[in-house]
Amino acid sequence: MVHQMEYCVSKQSVRNLLEVGQGNEIAITAPNRKPLNYNGLRIHVDLIGEQLASIGLRNSDRVAIVLPNGPEMATAFLAVASYMSAAPLNPSYKEAEYEFYLEDLKPKVVIVEENTSNPVVKAAKKLSIPIAEITVDKDNAAGEFSLFETRKNIDIPSIEMEALVLHTSGTTSRPKVVPLTQSNLVTSAGNISATLQLKEADHSLNIMPLFHIHGLIAVLCASISAGSSVCCTPGFNALRFFELANSQRITWYSGVPTMHQAILLRGQRQADIAKALNLRFIRSSSASLPPAIFDELIALFNCPVIEAYGMTEATHQMTSNPLPPQKQKAGFVGLPAGPEVCIMDVAGNKLVNGEEGEVCIKGDNVTPGYDKNPEANSQSFTDGWFRTGDQGKFDEDGYLKITGRLKEIINRGGEKISPLEIDNVLMDHPAIQQVVSFAVADKSYGEEIGVAVVLDEGQILSERDLKSYANEKLAKFKIPKHVCFVEEIPKGATGKMQRIGLAKKLGLEAD
Repeated sequence: MVHQMEYCVSKQSVRNLLEVGQGNEIAITAPNRKPLNYNGLRIHVDLIGEQLASIGLRNSDRVAIVLPNGPEMATAFLAVASYMSAAPLNPSYKEAEYEFYLEDLKPKVVIVEENTSNPVVKAAKKLSIPIAEITVDKDNAAGEFSLFETRKNIDIPSIEMEALVLHTSGTTSRPKVVPLTQSNLVTSAGNISATLQLKEADHSLNIMPLFHIHGLIAVLCASISAGSSVCCTPGFNALRFFELANSQRITWYSGVPTMHQAILLRGQRQADIAKALNLRFIRSSSASLPPAIFDELIALFNCPVIEAYGMTEATHQMTSNPLPPQKQKAGFVGLPAGPEVCIMDVAGNKLVNGEEGEVCIKGDNVTPGYDKNPEANSQSFTDGWFRTGDQGKFDEDGYLKITGRLKEIINRGGEKISPLEIDNVLMDHPAIQQVVSFAVADKSYGEEIGVAVVLDEGQILSERDLKSYANEKLAKFKIPKHVCFVEEIPKGATGKMQRIGLAKKLGLEAD
């Protein structure tokens, strides 16, 4: 059975989205900064597009962005995506990680902070990729900056052209490159805006990283597509959440379950402030929201909690619980919210409500396919349907429940991690003979990283030393939490090593 809700699909580009907001209405705010209105945002986006064009860049070129969370990151993304392809990267990566991603993406330039010490500069120089530093004047409104003194006219790209490119972790050693088109971004932003019934008067607090599809599309682009406004914070800080939410007079925010849990811990001591915010709704996505957290958020904020289901290949949102008066179901990721959604068996047959199988999607928000990866594309698409690798089923009301995972990707609080990437880094340690990374259930993050390690004969390696080694090579969120030293890696019934279920075999999960 195929499910689809009716959404308006607009054949527009990202630059067209910026025309929705009224000129004097606020688009971007940030703590201790002058707000940027829509007229200012449009002027800024065109300015940066023309400055990049002046150094020879074209619509088809990729621009890597390595900036901390905040208004400049938001406007840099909007500017690049309006005219070229934006490749935002995690500012906490180590030099070796940057080398890998830059070599894979081949951007024409990397945008960074002025006078930055970020290791991306060394990685870019090693690969002969030019660096462009942003210059922020003290009188600039939130998000305004300059790159170059030169400018050159540039046309708006066609809707089929790439607007955003991200990596997604897979079960192969190389993370896959996911190109998303102008049409993908505009469609998904419209789907989310429609689901949440966003209006000009809405003001969201962005606490999500802006190198992640969730923050970029569900918060930033969806808000801009509705002509509403976004407060761009320096990043998530539970200690400052209520102060910012109150001073900014926000109407909603979106986060991952770990953020909601941290907010709840603070909020239980500030219950009056939480209710006084008078939020229209709270949104959760990128990882499964425990029903207990769902109930506690409703009790604390006295507003609906909207859990959604998204992934990079779908330009984020696939399904979502609806707003009242429709029902929000704890433990369910809601109704199809844009693309067509069906449940398929391994043979590609569509199943009926109540039957469990693989969640598959089709629609204008879905990537046209992985970049230069025909093998992954042949495995991931069946008759035009994209196979998500998630297992689920629809209930009698058409609400989707995710019941498991067919892929070995580790989902740590919304960060998708390739187990083979961890394996490959740790295998370079001289004391390690074999290593296998896998997911371990975790109350705070949904999943944590576990590793089973076989040492070379006569070698000694402590858990602390292994984590210290990983810290030198990997971003913090990829460092294993659980380390099991074993004489042999457990194998499945066929003698093949299996990551799924390994935590249980090693006693790291309860029955």
